[in-house]
Order: sequence, then C-alpha cells, then structure tokens
Amino acid sequence: MESPNYIKSLLIPSIRKPQGRRVWSIDLEQVWLPFFTATNTMGDTAIPVDALGCPLRLGYDKAGAVRFTQAGRPVVRVAKELGDSVRLVRDNFTANLLNYAGSVIKDNGEGYKTQVALAKKAGEPISQHDRLQLHLAMEARAKAEAVAQAEAVAKAEAEAVAVKSQGRKVRELVPA
Repeated sequence: MESPNYIKSLLIPSIRKPQGRRVWSIDLEQVWLPFFTATNTMGDTAIPVDALGCPLRLGYDKAGAVRFTQAGRPVVRVAKELGDSVRLVRDNFTANLLNYAGSVIKDNGEGYKTQVALAKKAGEPISQHDRLQLHLAMEARAKAEAVAQAEAVAKAEAEAVAVKSQGRKVRELVPA
C-alpha cells in the first residue's frame, strides 16, 4: 500500500510566511478565510458573508460592555460561525488521520508494530535522561529551599537576640 498524496503533501516542508491571527494554530487571513470563501463559492459551506467579511469581533460581557484583558487590551474573538467551521474541519482532520493510521495498521500491521518498537527503544534513553534530570533538579530545588528557610530562621533568631540585648521586648515570629 502506498500513502495517498494528500498525506505525503502534509509531510513536505513549506516556506514560512509572516503570521497573523491564528485559529487552531493556522493563520486566519492567509488560510482559513480563502479556504472558507472557496467552500462557500462551491456550495460546500454556508458561512455567513459577514463572518467572512469581518472575522474578528470585539468581545462583550453579559451587560453588553466591551471586555478587556487584565493587560488592558480589548478582547477580540473570531466570529462564531467561522470558529464553528474551523472546529468541524479540525475534528474531520483528526478523524482522517486516525482512519489513515488504522488503515496502515490493517494493511501493514507488522511494519507498524516494528515502527512502534523502534520508537520505544529509541525514546527510552531520552526518557531515562529526562527522569534523572528532573529528579536531580527537584532535589536541588528542595535543598535550596531548605537552605533559604534555615537562613531566614537564623536571621530571625539573630534579630531577636539583638533586640533582646537592647532591652526591648522580643516579638515571636509566627509562620504565615
């Protein structure tokens, strides 16, 4: 069995272009709008023309006031009809990928099992290295926190002794 051309074309590197607003990690202006305009033209979709003409909409709260982010910028959303269509394409795309994988497993099960075994074997040293590095980093972090806490306690005790030696009443520190 040979892979279909549409699968092969997904694996060919393409030239990177400047990116604008992304929907499902794909550029809205350069990819989604031309695609959905073409599908509307061919009668495959019925996305309202206002959603294609103004795909980015100002976000409003329940009271009808413009919403702002914590950084003070206005919230901008993709038109619902366009977002729903992108979601449908994403779901169908995922289903097609799974169908392709299933057909490869069905037609070439041994080759697939061999690839899985090779991938596991090749990934094991990386996984072991990452586990070790994570363990070491967590130990170092715990040690640094313990040292910092001990230094804070020692500093507080030294301040208490200094205050006591000056004849002032010592206040006990209470952990937060």
